[in-house]
Amino acid sequence: MPTEPETDYDPELGRKFIFVTGGVMSGLGKGITAASTGRLLKNAGFDVTAVKIDPYLNVDAGTMNPFQHGEVYVLKDGGEVDLDLGNYERFLDIDMTFDHNVTTGKTYQHVIEKERAGDYLGRTVQIIPHVTDDIKRRIREAAEGNDVCIIEVGGTVGDIEGMPYLEALRQFAHEEDEDDILFTHVTLVPYSKNGEQKTKPTQHSVKELRSIGLQPDVLVGRCSDKLDIDTKEKIALFCDVPTDAVFSNPDVDDIYHVPLMVEEEGLDQYVMEQLNVADEALPAEDRENRWRELVTQQTEGEVDVALVGKYDLEDAYMSVHEALKHAGLEKNVDVNVRWVNSEKMPDHHERRMREADAIVVPGGFGTRGTQGKIDAIRYARENAIPYLGLCLGFQLAVIEYARNVLGLEWAHSAELDEDTPHPVIDILPEQYEIEDMGGTMRLGAHETDIEPGTLAASLYGDSCTERHRHRYEVNPEYFDSLEDAGLKFSGRSGNRMEILELAAAEHPYFIGTQFHPEFRSRPTRASPPFVGLLEAVLGDDPHGVDAETEVSH
Repeated sequence: MPTEPETDYDPELGRKFIFVTGGVMSGLGKGITAASTGRLLKNAGFDVTAVKIDPYLNVDAGTMNPFQHGEVYVLKDGGEVDLDLGNYERFLDIDMTFDHNVTTGKTYQHVIEKERAGDYLGRTVQIIPHVTDDIKRRIREAAEGNDVCIIEVGGTVGDIEGMPYLEALRQFAHEEDEDDILFTHVTLVPYSKNGEQKTKPTQHSVKELRSIGLQPDVLVGRCSDKLDIDTKEKIALFCDVPTDAVFSNPDVDDIYHVPLMVEEEGLDQYVMEQLNVADEALPAEDRENRWRELVTQQTEGEVDVALVGKYDLEDAYMSVHEALKHAGLEKNVDVNVRWVNSEKMPDHHERRMREADAIVVPGGFGTRGTQGKIDAIRYARENAIPYLGLCLGFQLAVIEYARNVLGLEWAHSAELDEDTPHPVIDILPEQYEIEDMGGTMRLGAHETDIEPGTLAASLYGDSCTERHRHRYEVNPEYFDSLEDAGLKFSGRSGNRMEILELAAAEHPYFIGTQFHPEFRSRPTRASPPFVGLLEAVLGDDPHGVDAETEVSH
């Protein structure tokens, strides 16, 4: 994990801070609202970063169950974080670090370590000022080098876990100049049975916020439709904000249309005016317009991709879904992701897989559902269906090949079967003595060298740097026999196998990566393996792409 330097705050730096809180219920979309605001500010010429505050006691998200919390997103420095940071990276097109995620576990751990070391000189260590000071320090350090920092406070106002953070924000507001800080509150505006937009949940939420000492500057109403003017006026009256400070964020078909929606509402312009930076923004005609062009373009077809996994929850594979969408934006097609439950094969899920144009097997842990994934990989290999395996999907492709081509019966991963006679996937050497589960895998960005003339080289060039999250890898004892049988390891990091593929003469597109390329995919910069997958479906030849140098990945 990154070191935690103690720095003195310089009030003359002039950074702007936008704090985003949520009320009524979780899952409203305050993160997407915040990220969309940040995207528009970036389009206007400002350097924007973000901080996600997660009030849970976990130090990081690495040990969390995807069923409960969605995917674990991995940052370039190896930080395992909440999936919302993935949205910030995708919307802002930035690479964040573990310092941009603040958790209660991380904060308390640091404060307690300082207390044990005697850093507080005998003083009683308390929530105020020691924990709140540490929270403020983390926010300011994460904001360094940027014009604007957007801070999303997880959970909802009134949660007991979030109280120290809201108190820290109250103090923060007293320490900053008035035009350097803005509080945005996102709430639910539901419909009654008679079709009326109800403001009472918003009123109660703001009342709760004000009781803590925070007055929102901007209110964003999440509703299935735009807020009526009468609704806005009522919210403004009872929540003590100007009517111009009440904005709609209605439901849209695609989250990438949210920046367009809030721009239409004028949220970005209002924010810039309140922060006193409107005069510094680029003229409208000079602002970045690539995002709008991409998300509003008319598509010219569609592709069905089978996503074969065991977590029946889209959030568990959010980055994979988004990377497929980004590839679709680049190839100008709609990508329909067909969920295939690997535990329910053979049945209608297998039929769903067979009807797809391509197959993706994503990462995961544990034995449950692995045989269904192996069956899907074999089907893709034997029937020339474009295939992309990610992390576990890479490892299971090795297992499938060892079993069905090399004839190594019961070949498996030592992680999934300790008694396998052929552990073609085995634990990393440096992992033997590790007992803790959190933050101990091979994590973060690592460089891979790619062999010229391969499919991987046509996608990436001579090298790539992608993010990892795994504890096991291909067993070196089986390298030669696997390659002699036709499974090419085209990407390596020292003695670690990073990319596998089949030759073009054997398969139109069969590739697996030990790393997770989906974590670096962006709407304006799609991940090469995902683009190649769609090219294979559309009849283009991903093997023949000319890539003389490494692409941006």
